[in-house]
Amino acid sequence: MGTRVGRMAPNEIDPTFLALPYERLGQVALARAQDFGVTHADFRFERNRYQHFSVRDGLLEGAQDAEDLGFAVRVILDGAWGFASGVALTESEAVTVAETAVTVAKVAAKMTSRRVELAPEPVHKNATWVSSYDVNPLEVPLAEKTGLFAGWTSELLAAEGVDHATGSLQQVQENKYYADLGGSATTQQRVRLEPAIEVHGADRSTGAFDSMRTIAPPVGRGWEYLTGDLFDFAGERAELPDLLREKLAAPSVHAGVYDLVIHPSNLWLTIHESIGHATELDRALGYEANYAGTSFATYDNLGVLRYGSPVMHVTGDRTVEHGLSTVGFDDEGVEGQSWDIIREGVLVGYQLDREMAHTYGAELNGGRSNGCSYADSSGHMPIQRMANVSLQPADDGPDTDGLISQVERGIFVVGDKSWSIDMQRYNFQFTGQRFYRIEDGQLRGQLRDVAYQATTTDFWGSMEAVGGPSTYELGGAFNCGKAQPGQVAAVSHGCPSALFRDIRILNTTEEATV
Repeated sequence: MGTRVGRMAPNEIDPTFLALPYERLGQVALARAQDFGVTHADFRFERNRYQHFSVRDGLLEGAQDAEDLGFAVRVILDGAWGFASGVALTESEAVTVAETAVTVAKVAAKMTSRRVELAPEPVHKNATWVSSYDVNPLEVPLAEKTGLFAGWTSELLAAEGVDHATGSLQQVQENKYYADLGGSATTQQRVRLEPAIEVHGADRSTGAFDSMRTIAPPVGRGWEYLTGDLFDFAGERAELPDLLREKLAAPSVHAGVYDLVIHPSNLWLTIHESIGHATELDRALGYEANYAGTSFATYDNLGVLRYGSPVMHVTGDRTVEHGLSTVGFDDEGVEGQSWDIIREGVLVGYQLDREMAHTYGAELNGGRSNGCSYADSSGHMPIQRMANVSLQPADDGPDTDGLISQVERGIFVVGDKSWSIDMQRYNFQFTGQRFYRIEDGQLRGQLRDVAYQATTTDFWGSMEAVGGPSTYELGGAFNCGKAQPGQVAAVSHGCPSALFRDIRILNTTEEATV
């Protein structure tokens, strides 16, 4: 295949990355691995650039830049994986790393009871992919960026009821080169950023203190996200102080059973924890158990498990524009794809890599991986990681107000906050940034101390309606953790607003005193 560039992406691969000797190092490493008769070998070269800063009350708290640069070789020999990595960009180091990977495979083969085999993948020769953004935030002067956030927090600090205002921005430029003995060679660049703005205050009469944070999600976009009209930061900043004051004065919720309308800014996290992680095939098979557990959605439930109501349609997607988990090709050279995970409420698919696809791919994806292999640095071995797992809207679904109008007694949930879920992704509870009482189809002011609790299948089974396309938004996070040694990945989850019936609501303050 030829060059493939991210849709609407005006940018090219960073020339300072292109100047690095990754092609020659890859040729040397793969040739040396081939000398040992390996059945597979791949080479991955990465440079990840990070910049983060934080401000408080109009002043810069701190800023830091970091760069992670290196390469890795992965082989299959005698039916076992071998892996090694290095940071010295020399041909002799490439040879040494390849030899070390082979040595590791020889040792592992003696302890491997099931031979490693990979599902086939078409060759992607000299393919290039760039994510969709306008302005690389790492190319914007730091003073300009910190000045913008300092100005925002100064403006918020001056508002009534705000004791402190904080802001931060995490920015990443990720470059990868991948090559394997099959002939694939891909070069990619991804840009993403995560902004945060939060106001803090207290009610002097009651002693209550709290905060209110932006619901602006992290995105696979550039600096234009902060300065354009892609999200109404100005409108939200104007509202945050009022929202905080209302939250501090709001009554505490009465525990009980309520109908819920949940906004995408909250529901994305419930999707992540109860669907995204639960449908990672390594968890469902029991391979991933040490870090955050396995999954109740075991493979024998495929095509049988009623995960939720008939209006539930969930997809895995590595192609959606601006998604944090969107790629041209994964870390095994597999092209990004989209597929169904839950259809009409029934479990029909999983997320998988090439090794799992060899055994299960015929039933799941036509014998092919669906492109869910990823490593967060050259020093880590690729593992099966989450796609952009998203709940689809109804083509003719209502807007959010239309969902609220269907509730006589309930709560409208906006923004994410804390959460808890068990090691099988089944029993959970979630809180949020703000909660509004619903009476007779109308919002009646904020509530405090709210958490919703359910099992995964009961919760999604109670979903009566999903909103239309106008309510659909991409949420997500930079810090999805998995594996040992631990790895971190960024992932988006799209969803509409949705209506859930008869959900148990806890009063978090009362629960804390039990």
